[in-house]
Amino acid sequence: MKYRIEKDTMGEVKVPNDKYWAAQTQRSLENFPIGDEKMPKEIIKAFAYLKKACAIVNNKLIKLDDKKCEVISKACEEIIEGKFDNNFPLVVWQTGSGTQSNMNVNEVVANRASELLGYDFRTEKIVHPNDDVNKGQSSNDTYPTAMRIAFLLELQNNLIPAINILKTTFEKKVKQFENIVKIGRTHLQDATPLTLGQEISAYVEMLEKALSQVDDSIKYIKELAIGGTAVGTGLNSHPDFSPMVCEVLNEITNTKYEFKSHPNKFHALTSHDGEVFLSGALNALASNLMKIANDIRWLSSGPRCAIAELSIPQNEPGSSIMPGKVNPTQSEAMTMVAVQVMGNHSSISIAASQGNFELNVFKPVIAYNLLQSIRLLSDTMKTFNNNCAIGIEANIKNIEKYLNNSLMLVTVLNPYIGYEKAALIAKTAYKNNTSLEEEAVALNILTKEEFEKYVKPKEMTKARE
Repeated sequence: MKYRIEKDTMGEVKVPNDKYWAAQTQRSLENFPIGDEKMPKEIIKAFAYLKKACAIVNNKLIKLDDKKCEVISKACEEIIEGKFDNNFPLVVWQTGSGTQSNMNVNEVVANRASELLGYDFRTEKIVHPNDDVNKGQSSNDTYPTAMRIAFLLELQNNLIPAINILKTTFEKKVKQFENIVKIGRTHLQDATPLTLGQEISAYVEMLEKALSQVDDSIKYIKELAIGGTAVGTGLNSHPDFSPMVCEVLNEITNTKYEFKSHPNKFHALTSHDGEVFLSGALNALASNLMKIANDIRWLSSGPRCAIAELSIPQNEPGSSIMPGKVNPTQSEAMTMVAVQVMGNHSSISIAASQGNFELNVFKPVIAYNLLQSIRLLSDTMKTFNNNCAIGIEANIKNIEKYLNNSLMLVTVLNPYIGYEKAALIAKTAYKNNTSLEEEAVALNILTKEEFEKYVKPKEMTKARE
């Protein structure tokens, strides 16, 4: 591999000749060989949006050269399109302000911009990474801004649509199963009846709440730190820079949510409570997805020796030794995602608590975990929907068997014969392995006609006067 010599304030360093990055990126690459977790591509794309917006505003406010503005913007567009993905090699585990990834973007943009002007960036630095691309900015305000751009775009483009897809499927299932009466279960024991549609309606409500909680978090995430520069004072940045950058970002990202200049840049640099709020919404969603996935795999357990009230799609062999075995793999995948998201929430919460004085220096780990949570939740809801939820069917034979054999149907008799007599019927039927009706009559508590008049499972699925 051929190398070239690049210089920065620390001296000289060798850089691969075919790469657009320069000295500061190379130093980070060499100084932090920690793990395989690369800076998320969503962050790099968000940085490119931000650097383009900053160049446009600098061109208007402090007369960044027209040609430099043009080529910086073009280089950013190419990064957004993914043309230089192999030029962003840095890991998450670097400086806690994200400075090196900010400089990685600055260097690649500057060198590509110089090239677009017709110069060989290896020998002629026409566009400077700090003085031109990073003009009026600091890593301390650009990295948290790029984080939030990435979060909001991922929420808008992936998570919210995924929630809606799964919610719509369950809404259809509620309608499809609205007249199927089944036994309820509490404490993993038999309870009173409800319809299968009613049971699934809880899942719809969970996803509705998730949409509402994510939407609530967006009002914090759309407030951007840009313009705060090093410590929040805005040193070396124009007073109008921040709101103008936000306006340009709204145009070039096509977001339906409006980015706004954070009203307190000191808060924006040192605190990430907005990220904790968003992570909390994702954590709540993960908790509910865990419940949904577990319900469905329990209700479809069997096929012959367990509950088996539901049938789910059979997607792949489930065992390397047991022929014909099929497992609830989509539920298993979704529950593992839920566990990961819950763990991420702990990491994010702890990281956000580390805002020492004017800067939180745990930003990359917050960004990495939040983006992973958003991505995993989005992906698992889509695959669970397509490979499981859409194909859920009711096993009527088993549902009716369990319903008619349940001792908890006795609950409806409380208003007529009292709790103690009803309990006697249930306990005697369980002891003798007989039906509720048989024991109600044998104990001279009810006649056969009275029992049949009172015990109607369909009518037990709603409140009665």
